[in-house]
Amino acid sequence: MSYFPAVTPIRFEGKQAQSPLAFRHYEADKLVLGKPMREHLRMAACYWHSFVWPGSDVFGAGTFRRPWHGAGDAMEMAHKKADAAFEFFSKLGIDYYTFHDTDVAPEGASLAEYRNNFAQMLDVLERKQEQTGLRLLWGTANCFSNPRFAAGAASNPNPELFAYAAAQVFTAMNATQRLGGANYVLWGGREGYETLLNTDLKREREQLGRFMRLVVEHKHKIGFKGTLLIEPKPQEPTKHQYDYDSATVYGFLKDYGLEQEIKVNIEANHATLAGHSFHHEIATAASLGILGSIDANRGDPQNGWDTDQFPNSVEELTLVTYEVLKAGGFTTGGYNFDSKVRRQSLDEVDLFHGHVGAMDVLALSLERAAGMIENDLLAQFKNQRYAGWDSGIGQDMLAGKLSLSEIAEHAFAKQLDPQAVSGRQEMLENLVNRAIFG
Repeated sequence: MSYFPAVTPIRFEGKQAQSPLAFRHYEADKLVLGKPMREHLRMAACYWHSFVWPGSDVFGAGTFRRPWHGAGDAMEMAHKKADAAFEFFSKLGIDYYTFHDTDVAPEGASLAEYRNNFAQMLDVLERKQEQTGLRLLWGTANCFSNPRFAAGAASNPNPELFAYAAAQVFTAMNATQRLGGANYVLWGGREGYETLLNTDLKREREQLGRFMRLVVEHKHKIGFKGTLLIEPKPQEPTKHQYDYDSATVYGFLKDYGLEQEIKVNIEANHATLAGHSFHHEIATAASLGILGSIDANRGDPQNGWDTDQFPNSVEELTLVTYEVLKAGGFTTGGYNFDSKVRRQSLDEVDLFHGHVGAMDVLALSLERAAGMIENDLLAQFKNQRYAGWDSGIGQDMLAGKLSLSEIAEHAFAKQLDPQAVSGRQEMLENLVNRAIFG
């Protein structure tokens, strides 16, 4: 059975393409800076928004009537969902996919059922990967949706909830390794608090630290070669979450000696919820050496929650991709479309429209960012601006060769009278616009 019978495999047709389901900019094997587009971008489609979400929101029930959402035996529907997902991934021409454990298999009424159901669906996923050539960018465990996790998972006041979450992560990590996953993501969906009146911050932070150490130990025990990732998010659904942003996650990792073991998976919409730009979060993670992977989406500036819309700004993503390229590009990470069609986009074909447009936006952003790298006027300006720190007293101060008193004596002896120098922001913004728009 075909779930998308009216859709043929999406092809690159160039800028003059008339079909709404054709790539205008994404040419998978086109070389950019000596590497194919597909290898630069390592794009993935997610299982949950595309094949699990029913189109519901806080004010209304699901609007979608997907063939794989129908009533019936839970495992039978999981098989249909897998069939639909891999048909979609293959026709879209994307190289990777991502999932939560309970996306691909029904949770069941017990841990025993959960493990058995998941094991059966792993056989299915493994077979479909072999048939299609699709690869797993990352797997993760859903330790937030079930009501049992209302007070968190690893940070829960009940140690049995900690153990239950550990069982899920253990199972999902093993599954990710078996499927050849390039990464494993830990998302603290409800690791936070609603009120400090019932919350012991010190205990919960220590529980999270212990949980992360257990995950790292298990990674090495099973020989998983992928990267462990934490996905920052500031709030929603909780009032405050412990993995607020990239800088907060880095502080947490340093505190528990994990900064060499875990990196971050940054989502655009989570960055904006934290009051940052997407560009800021990528640049921060790169500067701290913890940039791992990216969830590409966007929010709505008029909504204060995580709307998970498809990315559509070449301006924003050019600067993001510029930072990724400057940091050496992805190793195990990539761009995962943690994005969903709108609740009124009712037809299955709308899934293609959302992804095709987003893939073109990323491809065009890559080309524009590559142009900025080839003639890196931003780097030249920054190098000139900070040149005083590369030699002389600037270098001596940074290297710890001078005490505070020696630095002060130097300033008095030289009668220093430094003046402000223009940061040329407007000029630099113009340079970026010329790179993007020509």
